[in-house]
Amino acid sequence: MSGSTECVFCKIATGEIPCLKLFEDEDCLAFLDIGPLAEGHALLIPKRHYQSLADLPGAQLGRMAAHLPRLAAAIVQATEAEGFNVLQNDGQVAGQVVPHVHIHVVPRRPGDSLGYRWNAGSYPAGRAEELCTEIRRALA
Repeated sequence: MSGSTECVFCKIATGEIPCLKLFEDEDCLAFLDIGPLAEGHALLIPKRHYQSLADLPGAQLGRMAAHLPRLAAAIVQATEAEGFNVLQNDGQVAGQVVPHVHIHVVPRRPGDSLGYRWNAGSYPAGRAEELCTEIRRALA
């Protein structure tokens, strides 16, 4: 396992900093967030240090994502929530506070005070097609 000597999540992954561990395997670790948005808010992290999702190998992400259904179901059951959000903030501008990839599982209830709501917009005429072309070019 490699990581940053200054990264708090790397220190949690190695056991240097304790956590309220939900489960772990060879590749990842799930634990309760110490600053929860809701009771039962959990984090799923890779044990190896990756700052951005763009740096995380697809196979590693797949191994992590395979745990999400079971983890989310357990959180919903234990908290008696009616739903949940799965969030991954990437970059400081997106709200990433710890520069180590982590996936939030946040249980939700009707009328909760969490401010996240989907404020959908629309594209000006022609912009979606332009953007689609630019993204395809970047993928090539």
